[in-house]
Amino acid sequence: MQFIDLAAQQKLIRDKIEANIQAVLAHGRYIMGPEIKELEKRLSEFVGVENGIACSSGTDALLLALMAYEVGPGDAVFTSPFTFIATAEVISLLGATPVFVDIDPHTFNLDPEHLERAVTALSKSSSGYPLPRAEMSRLTPRGIIAVDLFGLPADYDAINAIARKYGLFVIEDGAQSFGALYKGRRACSLASIGCTSFFPAKPLGCYGDGGMCFTDDTDLAEAMRSLSIHGQGSHKYENVRIGINGRLDTLQAAILNAKFDVFSKEVDLRQEAALRYNKLLSGGQNGISTPQVPSCMQSVWAQYSILTKGGNHRTEIQGRLKDAGIPTAIYYPRPLHLQPAFQDLGYKEGDFPVSEDCSQRIMSLPMHPYLRAEDQEHIAQLIAHG
Repeated sequence: MQFIDLAAQQKLIRDKIEANIQAVLAHGRYIMGPEIKELEKRLSEFVGVENGIACSSGTDALLLALMAYEVGPGDAVFTSPFTFIATAEVISLLGATPVFVDIDPHTFNLDPEHLERAVTALSKSSSGYPLPRAEMSRLTPRGIIAVDLFGLPADYDAINAIARKYGLFVIEDGAQSFGALYKGRRACSLASIGCTSFFPAKPLGCYGDGGMCFTDDTDLAEAMRSLSIHGQGSHKYENVRIGINGRLDTLQAAILNAKFDVFSKEVDLRQEAALRYNKLLSGGQNGISTPQVPSCMQSVWAQYSILTKGGNHRTEIQGRLKDAGIPTAIYYPRPLHLQPAFQDLGYKEGDFPVSEDCSQRIMSLPMHPYLRAEDQEHIAQLIAHG
């Protein structure tokens, strides 16, 4: 069994993928070819924003967004410790300081109540919430990166209200949520800038690295487009700012255009698979907790993640599934505030108890649009009965 079955998808659309690749080979515009503009137009219309800026990865999408806001040394950006390192890594790369905020135990996303406590503590240089030790009193609160973990949007009405109250920008890390809904609005349209990833395992993935930024703000869009091409101005050899080589390859855009043709159908299939899991695993009799999705939201189910009773219980279940040839994954075994890369911030165990608890109990099961019902039934039986 595959954790994510990309081969099943490819089999269905192989002819379209090959035709799109052949078209790129024929015109030879491997960098900034017409497929880039086509993809940007299609995806920005789908999301419901004015501008889509294709780039080289989800990480670079976040980096470009921060660079557009001119984030740098002395700036503090609030984010979750329960996410992939890229979310906080880009903050540190620019010399700014990530300030971690604990998560909601039900959605695994940034907890707005904790967020306001952290912003208030930093603004007053107080000890009202765990904060980075390094030059705490010199940090200026600048922005928030909210993460849509496992395909479920964060609570953006609450987060955006806090941002307005304290004069902060908000970036949506929608690396896992492209295609999800929040109160009728699409993921990646829920903040000033939305960022997504086209890593192959994502709900919409290419065959390499890729990403995109989304915004209704024309000035931010112009800045991010320039930043992604070495700070380019009106022509190739005019450089108006310091940028990066962050373009998306034309071949990857061609592949994404083929995949986007079936994306909406695949989102529906993911919903069906998640509902089957919920039905098979709910009730608590097996000692696990199934994902919770607020009624105003729709997850795109980048992962289907359950909570076990504890670390030993998780190891036991993983072992049974492994013996049956069924892969699992742990996203994420160690929160970012306890990672060696961020040890200089001075956070310690116990600072973010919800994130730490979830990291010990979380486990993701096989999840993709082509998951068979009989395979899910087998998984559920192994979880419940061994």
